[in-house]
Amino acid sequence: MITYKSAEEIELIRESSLLVGKALAEVAKIIRPGITPLELDRRAEEFIRDSNAIPAFKGYGDFPNTLCISLNDVVVHGIPSSKALIDGDIVSVDCGVLKNGYYGDSAYTFEIGEVPAAIKQLLMVTKESLYKGIEKAIEGMRIGDVGFAVQEHAEKFGYGVVREMVGHGIGKNLHEKPEVPNYGKRGAGIKLIEGLVIAIEPMINLGKAPIFQDNDGWTIRTKDGKVSAHFEHTVAVKKGKADILSSFEFVEEVLNKK
Repeated sequence: MITYKSAEEIELIRESSLLVGKALAEVAKIIRPGITPLELDRRAEEFIRDSNAIPAFKGYGDFPNTLCISLNDVVVHGIPSSKALIDGDIVSVDCGVLKNGYYGDSAYTFEIGEVPAAIKQLLMVTKESLYKGIEKAIEGMRIGDVGFAVQEHAEKFGYGVVREMVGHGIGKNLHEKPEVPNYGKRGAGIKLIEGLVIAIEPMINLGKAPIFQDNDGWTIRTKDGKVSAHFEHTVAVKKGKADILSSFEFVEEVLNKK
């Protein structure tokens, strides 16, 4: 069942989502060659708890950490490790928080040191495809319009659009109905109505779309071993223009100063 949020609930989701953006900025401050994903995870958990919130992912389905940290060919759900990041890595950092009974969820893919131009382009196009999807998250459109916008933009560049992993509704639960695929047909799927809050999260592969899951039951990788990028915003459907509840501004302010 799909739950529609009141204006008051949307503001609470915004508060949680902006806190995720600030936690990702804490990661941005220290992410560099030589640091370990576990160190990033500890910084984010400390910041979230100091902000009177709870890390949403820790313990969710027995996930062991605060952040999903996915390197290179890992698409999503990477478990933070003690292996240091190296120059040329790309790292998707996905974070969720629970505050005042409502969840926020966002993800950003970071470049570590010098990254090849082809991979920089993948990151840029993946982020652009997120905003193309958000442009369609308005009352009267359908869920297929969002997915189509993401898919069309990514496939123009020959990239693989992951099918099995999707975005989702969000609110009092981290994952709610409806599913929000990153592919679709224009005019297909449920009609978008004001009050629907969804997490849109393109997962776009430099190579082909197929993925597989590691034996740890979490880590999702590209089948062809090529890198994958991931960006995510929590968004409220509105008339005329979607309301982006999360923010990359905190992250990008830090990165621009580096």
